[in-house]
Amino acid sequence: MAKKKITDEVRDILQNFIEERELVLWNLEYVKEGKDWFLRIYIDKPNTNQGGISLDDCESVSRYLSDIMDEKDFIEQNYYLEVSSPGLDRQLIEDWHYSKYVGSKIDFKLYEQVEGSKKFKANLVEVSDKGYLVKKEDGAELLLERDKIAKARLVVEI
Repeated sequence: MAKKKITDEVRDILQNFIEERELVLWNLEYVKEGKDWFLRIYIDKPNTNQGGISLDDCESVSRYLSDIMDEKDFIEQNYYLEVSSPGLDRQLIEDWHYSKYVGSKIDFKLYEQVEGSKKFKANLVEVSDKGYLVKKEDGAELLLERDKIAKARLVVEI
């Protein structure tokens, strides 16, 4: 079964279970690293004022998914199941991830140089149909198109 089909199937299996527990599915990936396959589920709370993800949250999702996956058995390869929080320096992938962190500092890595650099940190100002408006550390505003971003992570500021 194709990786995309596997992640779509797992997403469908998890959706109601996660919503019933007042969690959100932050990201889901099925990847090969070396000789091993990993099915990684990242869960979060919908609001930052609800606190973080607990070990009990991860365990309940893991047990539920493990039981269903054993029953359905649609992944041919052996794989490791990992359920965790996306972490403080979470990767931003979907528009709703970015929207949740408007006003926050983001670490961007781009596919091609913009204003002489492929890497920079900037405050996220706005999410729109055109992309992400950011304010760089020098005060300059820049509109980043979605397809130009290789990776974006929330900057942890203590």
